[in-house]
Amino acid sequence: MYPDSFSYSKDHEWVHVEGDIGTIGITDFAQKQLGDVVYVELPEVGTKLEYHQSFGVIESVKAVSDVYAPVSGEVTAVNEELNDAPELLNESPHDKGWIIKIKVKSGAELEKLMPVNEYEKYLEGLED
Repeated sequence: MYPDSFSYSKDHEWVHVEGDIGTIGITDFAQKQLGDVVYVELPEVGTKLEYHQSFGVIESVKAVSDVYAPVSGEVTAVNEELNDAPELLNESPHDKGWIIKIKVKSGAELEKLMPVNEYEKYLEGLED
């Protein structure tokens, strides 16, 4: 269910790095917890983010939640489609529902994140 090539945070964000660009979104687990997403607040391109800094807000029928940067870097792109179709976070959280792309500042921060097998074990612990 969760892509092998992604790294995951305990806050249920994912990052997929190609070269020095990381694509960031929320996990399927996160979108299920939120319920139907109705609005996504996106940062501006050029925004500099530090590790674990809030960079946006997701509003759903159940809650309003901050989204945290799993790595530091500068925002290079935002998923403008989410402005008109926030439900992409529910329908395709690991693909079309990506939120931002950033130029990753330090690859060392990626080591703080979990590979897919570790993230799935982490989720099992939450369901107990």
